[in-house]
Amino acid sequence: MSTLETDTDTTPNLLVCYASSEGQTERIARRMADVLSSAGAHVTLADVSEPLPSLDVGEFDGVILGASVHAGSHQRSATRFVRANRSALEAVPSAFFSVSLTAAYDDPEDRAPAREVLEEFLESTDWNPDETATIPGALAYSQYSRLKRLLMRFIAGRAGKDTDTSRDYEYTDWEDVERFARSFATQVA
Repeated sequence: MSTLETDTDTTPNLLVCYASSEGQTERIARRMADVLSSAGAHVTLADVSEPLPSLDVGEFDGVILGASVHAGSHQRSATRFVRANRSALEAVPSAFFSVSLTAAYDDPEDRAPAREVLEEFLESTDWNPDETATIPGALAYSQYSRLKRLLMRFIAGRAGKDTDTSRDYEYTDWEDVERFARSFATQVA
C-alpha cells in the first residue's frame, strides 16, 4: 500500500438525526446508526429538537433524518432542520423516514395516509431525499396523558389495533429498519 492510500480515510462520515415525541423514532434512528456503524461508517446521532450549534451538516457524506407523525404532521423541529440544511442535504445521499401508527395498518389502502403525510413534509420543505420510508411506530400508552390515552385508544380501536391502555405496543418491523439502513449504506458507498 502506498503512503497516499494509507493516509486517505475512505470511511463514510454519516449523520443520523431524528425528532421524536415518545422515543420510538429515536430508537429507530439508534438502530439505523448501529447498522451503519457495523457497516464501517463513522456515525453521528443527533436529536434535531435540541440546539445543534456545532453541527455542520455539510461535513457529512450522507444524512438520514427521521420524524414521527402526530396529529397529521411531523415535528416542527424536523421541518426547521430540513429548511436550514436543504442545500447540504441535497449535496450528499440523504434519506427520510416517517414513523406513524398508520404505517402499521395491514391494508395498503389504509397505509396510504402515512405516505401522504411523508410526501406533504417533503413538499413543504422542498427536499428531495434519495430514499424514503414509512415505518410503523408504537402505541406508548404509558407515556400519554389521560386525554391522549383515551384518544389513541379510540383511534387504535377503529383501526383494529391494541386498546389495552395498561401496556405499550410496538409495531416497528426491525428487519425493515435494518434493511433501510443497509440500503442507505450501499448508496453512500
